[in-house]
Amino acid sequence: MRSFDSLSEREILSLAVSLEEEDERIYGDFADGLRENYPATADMFEGMRQEESGHRRRLIELHQARFGDHLPLIRRQDVKGFVNRKPVWLMRPLPLEIVRRQAASMELETRNFYLKAAARATDAGIRQLLDDLAQEERAHEDRAEALGRDKLSPGVRHTEDETNRRLFVLQVVQPGLAGLMDGSVSTLAPVFAAAIATQKPYDAFLVGLAASIGAGISMGFAEALSDDGSLTGRGHPWMRGLICGLMTALGGIGHTLPFLLADFHVAMTAAIAVVLVELGIITWIRQRYMDTPIWSAALQVGFGGALVFATGILIGSS
Repeated sequence: MRSFDSLSEREILSLAVSLEEEDERIYGDFADGLRENYPATADMFEGMRQEESGHRRRLIELHQARFGDHLPLIRRQDVKGFVNRKPVWLMRPLPLEIVRRQAASMELETRNFYLKAAARATDAGIRQLLDDLAQEERAHEDRAEALGRDKLSPGVRHTEDETNRRLFVLQVVQPGLAGLMDGSVSTLAPVFAAAIATQKPYDAFLVGLAASIGAGISMGFAEALSDDGSLTGRGHPWMRGLICGLMTALGGIGHTLPFLLADFHVAMTAAIAVVLVELGIITWIRQRYMDTPIWSAALQVGFGGALVFATGILIGSS
């Protein structure tokens, strides 16, 4: 790996061409990945892609004039100091806010590169172009905002934000909520039945741990195999399954952990308190993301939890 200070002017120009080509392709991938759900933002990134294409063309023309047609192969990964970019452009569907942050980071890094490269250049023409590109990259954010004003009117941005929210609910909240409800409610009966029947907190802990992990595995596979998300827009099936499975296990383990306490009555009191907190969290999520009235959500969740809790107490006492 080379240090930046060791690069010749020819290598700096070649590296600049490589950077602009990479940025151009990334912006093209952003535009393609956002086209279906965020067409206005996709148009914005297409405009940015065209700007990067213009930068690359000017760099190549200068290299041809100074050094000929052959561009030495030198890439960002060959030079120390560049930030390792996470390949968010490979994700489908693309997360809108992550894409915007990635674009801002790319612009800042490229601008800093041109400033440092211009300071090292001795050829007047090369220095002038690099300095011009640094200034253009400095104004790139302003131009992106101008593109945003042209393409993203307040109404369009509101629509895209609503689409982003719906996708988040479909792909993250719904599978997570389903898992949390199943884990928190369905494991109440075996955990409290074991606790009442044995009067031994650790035995109840083992039962709860087994029930939680088993339910997490079961719910995770059930969610992943329910559909592939291609028609429903619910996202990658295995990601949904992972979210659902983890939240299911978490929901059960929450009121299982208090049974690690040695004193039975203290453990029971703590477990019941955790259950109330879990049901409160589920109620809030339903009200916040599923648009369920707070009292209706509380009644539904509380009634279901009470039935399962009572079932565990009755079975454990028999």
